[in-house]
Amino acid sequence: MNIAVNTRLLLKNKLEGIGWFSFESLKRITENHPEHTFYYIFDRQWDDSFITSENIIPLKAGLPTRHPFLWYLWMEFTIPKVLKKIKADIFVSPDGMLSLRTKIPQIPVIHDINFHHNPHQLPFWVRKYNNHFYKKFAKKAHHIGTVSEYSKMDIAQSYGIEPDKITVCYNGSNSSYRPITDELKRKTKEKFTNLEDYFVFVGSLNPRKNIPVLLKSFEIFKNSGNHRQKLVIVGSAMHLTGEIDTILSTMRYKEDVIFTGRLDIDNLSKVMGSAIALVYIPFFEGFGIPLVEAMYAETAIIAGNTTSLPEVAGDAALVADPDDYKAVAKHMETLVTNSGLREDLILKGKIQRQNFSWDKTAERFWSCIENGIENQTQC
Repeated sequence: MNIAVNTRLLLKNKLEGIGWFSFESLKRITENHPEHTFYYIFDRQWDDSFITSENIIPLKAGLPTRHPFLWYLWMEFTIPKVLKKIKADIFVSPDGMLSLRTKIPQIPVIHDINFHHNPHQLPFWVRKYNNHFYKKFAKKAHHIGTVSEYSKMDIAQSYGIEPDKITVCYNGSNSSYRPITDELKRKTKEKFTNLEDYFVFVGSLNPRKNIPVLLKSFEIFKNSGNHRQKLVIVGSAMHLTGEIDTILSTMRYKEDVIFTGRLDIDNLSKVMGSAIALVYIPFFEGFGIPLVEAMYAETAIIAGNTTSLPEVAGDAALVADPDDYKAVAKHMETLVTNSGLREDLILKGKIQRQNFSWDKTAERFWSCIENGIENQTQC
C-alpha cells in the first residue's frame, strides 16, 4: 500500500506535542510495517533525521504553511495533486487537517478541540479556520484518532460523531526522561537556578496554559514563608502573552521566575528530573504530555483537575482547580515541606506511567490506519 502522511510538523529542534506524537508513532509504524510504502509530505525541506526507515519516501510539496490561508491552499490544492501523483491508498494526518477535495480514505488525529470551546484564546484567522474546517474534517474522516478518552467524548458530542468512529491513542514519553543522579541534579540547578531548588512548568506560552495563575500561585507560595525555591518556565511564547507580562510587572518575586525559552531534549529532561515538582495547571488539555514525562523522570506533580488531566495523572498528582491559585500555592508549600508525600506521588507515578508509551501509541494509531486500508467501519 502507498500510505501518504502529512508531516508538516516534523521540524528539526521545534517539535511540540503534535510533532512528538507524529515522530515517535510514525517511526515505530514505518519500522514495523516494511510491507508498505510511506510517503512523508513536507511543506519545506525536510531533515534527514526524520527519515528513519527505508520504506519512507520524503516529498516537498508547495509553500511553507505558516498562515491559515496557506493551510487551506496546501490541503485543498497541493495535497490532492500529490495524492493523485503517488497513487496514495490512504492519507494520514497526525495534526488533524484533511483535504475535502479527495475521495481516498483519510485518517486524522484530532488531539483536542480547545478552539471550539475557547476561540478567544487563538489569533483571529486561526480560530476562524479551525472552527470552520475541523468539524468538516471529522465528518469527512474514515476514522479518527485522538489522545484521551476526554477528547474522544468531546469530539463525539461537539461534532455529532459516533464514538465508535474514534480511537484513543494515548501519548508516550521520550526515553530521555528518566531518573538522574544527585550530581547531575546539582549541575542542572547550578546552570539554571544558581543551585536553588525549583518548581517547573513545561509548555507553550499561550492563554490555555494558564501561566498568569501559575505566577500568582508562586507569588503566594513565596509570601507564605522564607522559601528560597524558584519557578522555571520552559517554553516559547506563541500568542496573546500580554497578561503574563502584566502579572510579572507586579510581582515582588519576579526575579525568582526563570524563563528558559525552548530547550533541547537533553536539557529539558534534566530540568524536569531535577525539579521539586512539575506544576501543570492549564485550563484545557487534550492530553498533557509533561505529566507523563514527569512520571518517567520521577518528579512529583501538581496538576489541574479539568479536561483530560485527571485521566492522565490518575492518583499520581496533587490536583487543584486551575483558577484556584491559593490551592496551587498550598500544594507547592506541601511538597516543599513533605518529602514523604513527594516520594509517594513519585511511586504512584511509576505505576500510572505504565499506561503510556510510544509503542502503545503506535499500535493504536496503526489500528486506525489499518481500518482505512481494510475499509471497515471501526478500529
